Amino acid sequence: MRFLHTSDWHLGRSFHRVSMLDAQAAFLDHLVTTVRERDVDAVLVAGDVYDRAVPPLAAVELFDRALHRLAAAGVPTVMISGNHDSARRLGVGAGLIDRAGIYLRTDPAACGTPVLLSDAHGEVACYGLPYLEPALVKDEFRTQKAGHESVIGAAMARVRADLADRGPTTRSVVLAHAFVAGGEESDSERDITVGGVSAVPAGVFHGVDYVALGHLHGCQTISERVRYSGSPLAYSFSETHHRKTMWLVDLDGQGAITAERVDCPAPRALARLRGALQDLLDDPALRTHEESFVEATLTDPVRPAEPMVRLVERFPHTLSLVFDPDRADADPLASYAQRLKGRTDQQIAEDFVAHVRGGSGPDDLERTVLRGAFEDVRVDDGVREVAR
Repeated sequence: MRFLHTSDWHLGRSFHRVSMLDAQAAFLDHLVTTVRERDVDAVLVAGDVYDRAVPPLAAVELFDRALHRLAAAGVPTVMISGNHDSARRLGVGAGLIDRAGIYLRTDPAACGTPVLLSDAHGEVACYGLPYLEPALVKDEFRTQKAGHESVIGAAMARVRADLADRGPTTRSVVLAHAFVAGGEESDSERDITVGGVSAVPAGVFHGVDYVALGHLHGCQTISERVRYSGSPLAYSFSETHHRKTMWLVDLDGQGAITAERVDCPAPRALARLRGALQDLLDDPALRTHEESFVEATLTDPVRPAEPMVRLVERFPHTLSLVFDPDRADADPLASYAQRLKGRTDQQIAEDFVAHVRGGSGPDDLERTVLRGAFEDVRVDDGVREVAR
């Protein structure tokens, strides 16, 4: 049986205030095309369909169109809710939608009840473990501790109990939305730490043929049978070097796995540029990034005038601007906070200006402005004291 494993669509999410709806629509077009052209038997969507619990209407409409197209293709689709989704909202009408071959699994209590698919080799039981918030589901699973490992372990115990009642030739697939130890994070995932611990060991999923994971946005292989598809689009500049893909997974009659990465369309490349502003504007080697989404980190010791305006002239899709002045190794101001004792307000203010500028202190005009500000404060304090 051939599966297409995807996750973390985050429909409705923007990228540094740039709408990603068109890019998300292009991805869904690509997904449906892949289903048809690669003879996919079932689609697995491992959570975070939406970016927030109450998604914008345009995102809901995009999701609705995708469901209709997948149903029309006659290919079963199994979906779980992620930590960004509202499980109750996403699961509305799940019983009716099942009839169209779209299986929404958002209820933690149903973890041990599979979607049964079949091929020439027999049945494949697909179990959906939606995102399990420990504090909310510990009573359902009767765990003593409200932790991710405890509740996922209890959910997997139900999966294995159900499998034990099925024939020995029944193959198994689990969809889960979790942070599995060994996975590499990015900046765009929402923290799911509980009690200081969010990661669960991969061994908690032992006993099943394939585990389709969601939550982490980089495509990665935890083990041969445990994989993250990653998000189909980049949602932070920390994903600049990600290759955005889906997994095309073949499960043979004996439960052996082969997997291939299928690339997703990208609206634009991402680039993280670093250097002095004028160097970034003049460097011919950066021509390749002129149409990219850009995060620029400026290392000028003194903040240049209108840096974003000037950057956008060359890199029109600059979305993020960071200042990180280069400092000399011997810069005495690197630990200037330890040097405040015994210094005047004027000296401290001048030191601060030099500190944030990478060693370049205020000029004469700026010193005069600072001096005048301190004198005005002293006058105001004196007036208030006399008034008392």
